[in-house]
Amino acid sequence: MYEVYKYQENGEACFKDCRERIGESIKMDLLIKVLVCFIAGAGAGIGTGFAGMSAAAVIGPMLVTFLGIPAYQAVGIGLMSDVLASLVSAWTYKKNGNLDVKRSFLLLISVLTLTAVGSYVASFLPEKTMSGTMQIAMIFIGLRFLLKPVQTTKEQMAEQSKNSRIVRSVVGGAIVGFICGTVGAGGGMMLLFVLTSFLGYEMHMAVGTSVFIMAFTALTGGFSHFAVGGMPDIVSLVLCVMFTFLWARIAAVIANKASVKTLNRVVGVVMIATSIVILVVNYLS
Repeated sequence: MYEVYKYQENGEACFKDCRERIGESIKMDLLIKVLVCFIAGAGAGIGTGFAGMSAAAVIGPMLVTFLGIPAYQAVGIGLMSDVLASLVSAWTYKKNGNLDVKRSFLLLISVLTLTAVGSYVASFLPEKTMSGTMQIAMIFIGLRFLLKPVQTTKEQMAEQSKNSRIVRSVVGGAIVGFICGTVGAGGGMMLLFVLTSFLGYEMHMAVGTSVFIMAFTALTGGFSHFAVGGMPDIVSLVLCVMFTFLWARIAAVIANKASVKTLNRVVGVVMIATSIVILVVNYLS
């Protein structure tokens, strides 16, 4: 009788110990998830608010590498995080007079249309090769912002003829949309380059327009990823959306107060750093 009681007591102690260990493991997993999502959201939000960068370029690799989330779902989480981050950034730029919604509408339609075409073409191309080429191009573009800052003023923008602006918006939007659909990551930064170099936008107006357009491309991309790949981990999704939104708002406020020269430098650094990180991740994977 004593031995039976002893075995029962040992069994209860073992069960209690296992329950405590499982609880500690769950807490640790949650802590790691919060930390990874915070770092990913901070990097993505800062990049979005300052440079119009796609949040998926940062969040996707972070979730895949450190949380083991499937790549397709991780990109979907990044794109959905991009939606609110881009919208709050666009609203901040608009409030500071650095976004012309009416002027951006034609560009938006052109980008969305050619993104669909680019996505179809991408299915016939080697993904890593195209991504690597894009990141190398982004490094050179980043150097351009550092070494030859954009000096266009809003007054110079206003001097452009209406017909010229329409043609450039359609052509420029088509180029960016095709690149976004073909390559994916880097679309926001490529859009920024086209806005400043091809369409003659002032730097703050260019970033404001970029985040406004990327909000819509991210929304369509995010829904398509979830429709094909299924719903992702809800906790990771909520955390990434929340942290990216917070940091994008902070970055956008600071960016609108920064000088044109400072904003050029920040954009250049963000482009170069992000491209190098993506190249390293692609090489290791």
